[in-house]
Amino acid sequence: MIEVRVPKLNNNDAAYLLVEWTAEDGQAVRGGDPLVVLETSKAAEELTAEADGTLLRLLAEGAECAPGQVIARLLGEGEEPGGPAGAGSSGRALPPADPAGAGHPEAVGTGGVRPGGSGGSAADGADGSRDPEGVVITEPARRFMTEHGIPAERVLALGRKLVRRADLEPLVAPGVVPASAVSIPGPEGTGQNGAGQNGAGQDGGGQDGGGQDAAGQAGAGPDEAGLIGLSRNQRRVAEVVERSHREIPAAFTAVRIDVTEALAHARRETRRVRALVGLPELLVGATGRLLDRFPLFFAAPVDGRRARPASSAHVGVTVDIGGGMFVPVVRDAGRRPLGEIARDLTRFRETALNGVFRERDLSGGNITVTLHTDAAVVAATPIVFPGQICALSLTAPRPEVVAERGGGFAVRKVITLGLAYDHRFVNGRGSAEFLGALRTALEAPEPLETPDTTEVTEDGGPAA
Repeated sequence: MIEVRVPKLNNNDAAYLLVEWTAEDGQAVRGGDPLVVLETSKAAEELTAEADGTLLRLLAEGAECAPGQVIARLLGEGEEPGGPAGAGSSGRALPPADPAGAGHPEAVGTGGVRPGGSGGSAADGADGSRDPEGVVITEPARRFMTEHGIPAERVLALGRKLVRRADLEPLVAPGVVPASAVSIPGPEGTGQNGAGQNGAGQDGGGQDGGGQDAAGQAGAGPDEAGLIGLSRNQRRVAEVVERSHREIPAAFTAVRIDVTEALAHARRETRRVRALVGLPELLVGATGRLLDRFPLFFAAPVDGRRARPASSAHVGVTVDIGGGMFVPVVRDAGRRPLGEIARDLTRFRETALNGVFRERDLSGGNITVTLHTDAAVVAATPIVFPGQICALSLTAPRPEVVAERGGGFAVRKVITLGLAYDHRFVNGRGSAEFLGALRTALEAPEPLETPDTTEVTEDGGPAA
């Protein structure tokens, strides 16, 4: 018999949501087969079977589970759920199945509201959280319904098959949510969760039903008192910002960079590698190549006097297309071809728009690039994520009229590149040298790979 335990998926969540079982109770599965999908505050993760066996599910869909909690068992040949153990087992009888997850306080049936307005319990149908129409209401959502007197009819009218607490917040005055109904686990460890960074907004915002928070924006509208409450996503942003400002004595330096040649180079590279290349892609590659020259900028603080060096440059890049901000990580950015970096960033944008980030997409970053795409933004100061020492900010290109050496004027494209840094480890001179190296790389870009021999046309197709 093998216990299926919830792994620790990141350092910032004390509990995860069991979204879906992908294998049926009593089904024979093989090692590597998908079993269950868990949702963290910002991503979804699929657990697979460690070995062959028969699945015994111990927790219902829609319940919360904690790292280390046993949510299922894989029974070997001859083993029975709740009966004497078969050959090869420890000889102990298995405890009865616990579909309501009674071993975990967040998954216990609490008599929440069921359709028709009647109370429910773990005894009357699944765990008291699934209604006759197949709608799963998570335990935090049921408690929220009880605390705010939300009738089941309003919940069913949402038309969702899985109802979470965040789905219900817009139904009440968001600024007066009882404190008992708000449970946000505090950041731990280095601040790098599976998302890689404890993300200024990497947690939760995004598409509904796929592991992201449907209420991913800053608020759900004013309450009766005219106050605007924050969504789960924005509350986590607030946590990270507060922690950063509390723990990290940050400083900031910015430089102006002429990117006229870089933009032309990016267009050529787009045709050559057949993937969208822009300033973010060029900056990520250039940043990664500075690891050996500036190792401290990629290190992880151990305390206020020491930092652990990084073996590779893993660059986090902010992605925010209106459904919440995420910081997926381009791994080993200093040693990978530009085309691979471009395809990674394209995939991240598509995932933010249509899919679900995995914890591995968001984990392990050791420096961050924040993108500010509004043309009116001329400078931005990023926060330094806990667990890191530096963060870069890149503005959109803007036109600037400059005097030419031979006389006359020309219009050039310029950006502002900023660097926020932990002043305990980096000083102003070091920050200027780091930005100067990036400025050189962007103002005089060079091919990052051996050029292809295939000629291409303007639209990216092969030449005749």
